[in-house]
Amino acid sequence: MPAPLPVSSGRNAVTVSHPFLDRDTRTPFGLSNHRSASTPHPTPTEEIDHLDDIEKSPPIHTIPSLRLHAVHSAQHGHHHQSRKDYDKNLSDVNLTTGHHENDSPHPSSGGGGGRLPLRQRLRHFTWAWYTLTMSTGGLALLIHAQPHQFPGLRQIGLAVYILNILLFSLVTSGQMTRFLLFRGTFVGSITHPREGLFFPTFFLSIATLITGTQRYCVNTDDTSSDASSLIWAIRIAFWVYVAVTTCVAVGQYSYVFAAHSYGLQTMMPTWILPIFPIMLSGTIASVISETQPERAAVEIVVAGLTCQGLGIAVAFMMYAHMVGRLMQSGLPNREHRTGLFMCVGPPAFTALAFIGLSGGLPDNFDVDMDGLLDASVVETMGVVGAGFLWALSFWWFGIALLAVVRSPPRDFHLGWWAAVFPNTGFTLATISLGKAFHCEAVLWFGTAMSLLLLLTYCFVLYHHVRAVIVQEIMYPGRDEDVEDH
Repeated sequence: MPAPLPVSSGRNAVTVSHPFLDRDTRTPFGLSNHRSASTPHPTPTEEIDHLDDIEKSPPIHTIPSLRLHAVHSAQHGHHHQSRKDYDKNLSDVNLTTGHHENDSPHPSSGGGGGRLPLRQRLRHFTWAWYTLTMSTGGLALLIHAQPHQFPGLRQIGLAVYILNILLFSLVTSGQMTRFLLFRGTFVGSITHPREGLFFPTFFLSIATLITGTQRYCVNTDDTSSDASSLIWAIRIAFWVYVAVTTCVAVGQYSYVFAAHSYGLQTMMPTWILPIFPIMLSGTIASVISETQPERAAVEIVVAGLTCQGLGIAVAFMMYAHMVGRLMQSGLPNREHRTGLFMCVGPPAFTALAFIGLSGGLPDNFDVDMDGLLDASVVETMGVVGAGFLWALSFWWFGIALLAVVRSPPRDFHLGWWAAVFPNTGFTLATISLGKAFHCEAVLWFGTAMSLLLLLTYCFVLYHHVRAVIVQEIMYPGRDEDVEDH
């Protein structure tokens, strides 16, 4: 027979012995499973006699109320019931409340909770899967931007770009299958207090596809009609992207403000995600403006700078909440600390956009034709601002890195990809600053960062694939479609 569990009430010490309660040291009561050998084992009737004291005691939130009610009713109806009937009463409550003796919110890896069919697992195929594609697209851009090239590197980047297209198609197909198989999941997913915040990752993936297409498919020396058509298509895609992400930035935050209530102690960097897509409009503009006609290039640069300013301004407001949350409640749970790397992204991508946008202006750009604000002056201002923002990214990177190293997560979550995509922007900004300052040391530092980021990508990808196989994700209670793990 398992050892009884001592429960301290406000006035008396009560001992309740039951296999469900004594199965491990972390009991549902949240108390220790230790008992002195000298303490006699009470009978079920003696246990029931003290239930009134338990229910009157201050820490009543630690006692499962339905279980007490079942046993309390047994006291009045069957005061002298046998031990067998007593156990059966508790078992009936277990069935009513959905608790089972071997239940665990996180069954062991390797399918310890039983392997689910693919159809049921697709119900938990969340928007957070797009963190895989946006990280892969960012890696392709990083390969293209390397300051130290070697033969075949560009082809490797092209292969990664094509892989990203395939992954994006697969993830999108999985999402559509989920929405078709389970009615109501689309609306439920974008309005969910947690999964809904990952909805913008879909647009971040599209941003990497647009910039990747510019880098790997547009040849600046090609003046053919096909090249002109592709440049025109990219320009149209940019303006459509700006319009849609503006609606997302305004609409999603408006809905969150009206429908959900988040406490400061629950603040996580995912709150920044709805503004992230429109902020990357500036990054897209900095890439595609180089090959656009002069008039179109100026329009794209102005729009990109406006969107980038909106994004970084909202991010700064979120940073104030984030710092307050860290000061008041400390670091997040170890399973969510990789999300801190999201704070690296906004200033890093803004620094990258400042340098790219200032360099994307036509050489004859001069607003008042007086030489006070020509292209070279704007470029200098962009580099200065980029250096300021790069330092902020470095600060957040250091905080996130130390937090994760101090207490690394035990289980894989799709939030691990936050260690890749934001740091891609940080690395790209470092390389851009090295090129702007013509500093070889900074460029080699950027190359070293790129190698570390590649290793991080491979590490996260391995654990991602493993998590799918052993049912650490795409499983009830383990994904972003629950409010917390």
